[in-house]
Amino acid sequence: MGDISCSNGISNGNGVHGKELPLNGYRKSCWYEEEIEENLRWSFALNSILHTGATQYQDIALLDTKPFGKALVIDGKLQSAETDEFIYHESLVHPALLHHSNPRTIFIMGGGEGSTAREILRHKTVEKVIMCDIDEEVVDFCKSYLIVNREAFCDPRLDLIINDARAELENREEAYDVIIGDLADPIEGGPCYKLYTKSFYEFTVKPRLNQGGIFVTQAGPAGIFSHTEVFSCIYNTLRQVFKYVVPYSAHIPSFADTWGWVMASDSPFVLNADELDLRMKHKIKGENRYLDGKTFSSASTLSKAVRNSLDNETHVYTEGTARFIYGHGSAYKNNHG
Repeated sequence: MGDISCSNGISNGNGVHGKELPLNGYRKSCWYEEEIEENLRWSFALNSILHTGATQYQDIALLDTKPFGKALVIDGKLQSAETDEFIYHESLVHPALLHHSNPRTIFIMGGGEGSTAREILRHKTVEKVIMCDIDEEVVDFCKSYLIVNREAFCDPRLDLIINDARAELENREEAYDVIIGDLADPIEGGPCYKLYTKSFYEFTVKPRLNQGGIFVTQAGPAGIFSHTEVFSCIYNTLRQVFKYVVPYSAHIPSFADTWGWVMASDSPFVLNADELDLRMKHKIKGENRYLDGKTFSSASTLSKAVRNSLDNETHVYTEGTARFIYGHGSAYKNNHG
């Protein structure tokens, strides 16, 4: 649940028709606050509210924050922030594409903000990227406001599809070298939790992977306490479907937590840190800011407590036994002072 609170009668910007609302003399008293757990909230100061609105599927806001720059908030949950989104997107994209020997065709489930496509398109072997997001208004919004991804949206290798990712994958006959789940977190009442289930992985995702193909998904909070919400059961669910499954994590400052990803394939992941670095040097345009071989080795070496939880996890994610992170869909509130 995300709230914007401003003292002295300042509204959250909804009344200015999506235009930027400068806070001027009230800057010290305007904050974004997100309830992470029942008794834990995370807040940071705002310079201004750049846009708020609602689509058919989600509530959306773009905030100019003091500590993290521009921040995208969907359904009351921070999705990405300007200063540290590179950690999330490099971690989501590059391990899978580097472990694949020749990734040419990529399918992104979600990814509407364009950052995942941006990182994929840095790979020299990539010939075609399908980005399938259900919410056209969010995609158009991100095209307009997130300048850092404009080049990716204009790349001729990118094919943008507005559709439900499950329906799109089921209706397509072609297979892909890498499929990436850049979906919203599984939130009760949200649109995405069915795309974390065993049946979806087994009967929709896996048949659309080429021989040697790799699937990777964001997997929610992975901190010492928060990993039991969904990270451990997403990992265990993928273990029921694929032979080789690698969980890994990284701290995202704007999320106020460690975040998790899970990579899966029926082909083993055999590259060491030096081999990953060599592939990065030859296959990726430009330098990563966060991820290199040693960083991935560290990211995939989980703490003792988290390893034990994952090893002992028995829950399999199904539509009838879904787990959710704290919060619920359409939770963004417009608080007028």
